[in-house]
Amino acid sequence: MAGADDLDRPGRAAEAAPVPVPRPPQPRTRIVLAEVSRRDRPADRTRTELAQQTRVGEALVQGLVRAQLALALRLSLVVLIALGGLPWLFAVAPAVGRVTVLGVNLPWLLLGVFSFPFLIVVGWAHVRWAERNEQDFTDLVERPER
Repeated sequence: MAGADDLDRPGRAAEAAPVPVPRPPQPRTRIVLAEVSRRDRPADRTRTELAQQTRVGEALVQGLVRAQLALALRLSLVVLIALGGLPWLFAVAPAVGRVTVLGVNLPWLLLGVFSFPFLIVVGWAHVRWAERNEQDFTDLVERPER
């Protein structure tokens, strides 16, 4: 039989652990999302129209696409006139085609050497102006309506 001496031994003390007392339930906490609780701003409405592809959102996106297309066509025309016009120039004025610079014919120099830096500059300009178009679009979408 277990007596008072059994409780003094180390193995028996763990068996006689106290019973936990139940705690009262905590009150419920209401969690509200920040986006739901704040007022909608006009920029939020514009973003929603873009996301839901409404007529207004579609018109805004088409405006951006039109601006980017116009930029690409203008720069393509510059490249076409500059590089495509060189063979025409050499055909119309053969004396220009016979000019040599540092022992290299001018047509080879213009088409083989100087065309690459020209294309790099046109590409740099395209990226810069396309980013400006996108920034203008972002400013239009995010500006507050009056």
